Formats: sequence, C-alpha cells, structure tokens
Amino acid sequence: MLNLSRITVIFLSILLLSACGSVKLGRDFDVGVFAAKLEQGVTTQVQVRSWLGEPTSVGVSLATDGERFDEWDYYYAEGEMADMSTAKVKILQIKFDKQGKVRSYNWSASRH
Repeated sequence: MLNLSRITVIFLSILLLSACGSVKLGRDFDVGVFAAKLEQGVTTQVQVRSWLGEPTSVGVSLATDGERFDEWDYYYAEGEMADMSTAKVKILQIKFDKQGKVRSYNWSASRH
C-alpha cells in the first residue's frame, strides 16, 4: 500500500503547480520493461536501476511482523490543470529484502 503521506505530497505538488496550465511530476518510466524482466527474489537493485533509472523517492517499509524493507518509488503524473479528470498517473512501488533483491512490488495507474 502506498504511504498516504507520499500520495498527499504528490497531489499537493500538482495543486501547487496549478498556475502552470500543464503539469508534469516525476519522471516517466516503462513498467512493461520491469514486469517482463522481473524475477522475484532474484532481481537486484542494480538491475532495477539499469531498467528504470534512479527512483523518484526512497524509503523504508516496515511489515506487520517487524521485517524491514528498502522501498523505491517511481511515479509520474501529467495533465492539464483545467481538466484533471484526464490526468495520467502511474506509480510503481518496489520493496527489496536485506540482500537487495526484489521481494514485492505494487503498480497502479490511472485508466486514461
């Protein structure tokens, strides 16, 4: 689940930029490349970085059992402030284990 404070920052940033007619936030990325090459428990941080570039944000995720994961987020949003109903938003959140290998990921995108 994407951290609520990160979502808030993303959307507040979009609102603060409302004076500009067109808004872009983050850097575009190809989730298809990630999904096609991913091997859960095998793929490393170095490989992910080579496919997608530097993450937009990094942090730590704590599981309910106390296990800690490094977390990388890639996000991209673009749209016209006059009509945000057509905005394109995509978010990829990747969790890495202590060995730096992909443990899990979440992917979401707008329907546009």
